[in-house]
Amino acid sequence: MSEEQGGFSADEKAAMAQRAEELRASKGLKGAAKLARELEACIDAIDALTGIDSEVATMFHRLVSEEAPHLTPKTFYGFPAYANDEGKVVMFVQPKSKFDTRYPTVNFDEHAHLDDGAMWPTSFAVVGVDDEVESRLRELVRRAVA
Repeated sequence: MSEEQGGFSADEKAAMAQRAEELRASKGLKGAAKLARELEACIDAIDALTGIDSEVATMFHRLVSEEAPHLTPKTFYGFPAYANDEGKVVMFVQPKSKFDTRYPTVNFDEHAHLDDGAMWPTSFAVVGVDDEVESRLRELVRRAVA
C-alpha cells in the first residue's frame, strides 16, 4: 500500500523497525543486564542527537534522573524514554529530527499521573531550553510520578 493510500511513511516504517530491534536487543536479558542495555541504548539515542533535540533530551534525562530516579531509562521507537517498574513507558522525548517536524516534544504516556479533569495535555513542544522550560518540565515529571 502506498503512503498516498494510507500506508506508513518511510519514517514510520523506520521507527517500527527500530522498535523491533529494541525488543530483539533486550530479548533474553533480565535484571541488571537488561537495565544496563536499556540505559546504554537511551544514552546512545541522546548522544546521536544534535541541536535543540540534543538540548531537550539531555536536559530531560537529567531532570528525570533527579526527580524520578526509580524510572528506568530505555528507548521507545528510538526515542529516549523512561519506564515504570512494570516496564511501561511513562514519558519520552520525541526529537524533531525523527519525523522532520518543527520542534521536539516531551511526551507523557497514559501511565503518567497528569490527569486534570476531563482533559489535559500530554505532549509539550519545546523550542528552547531555559530556566523556565526546565522548571516547568521538572514540575511535570514530579506530577507524572506522584
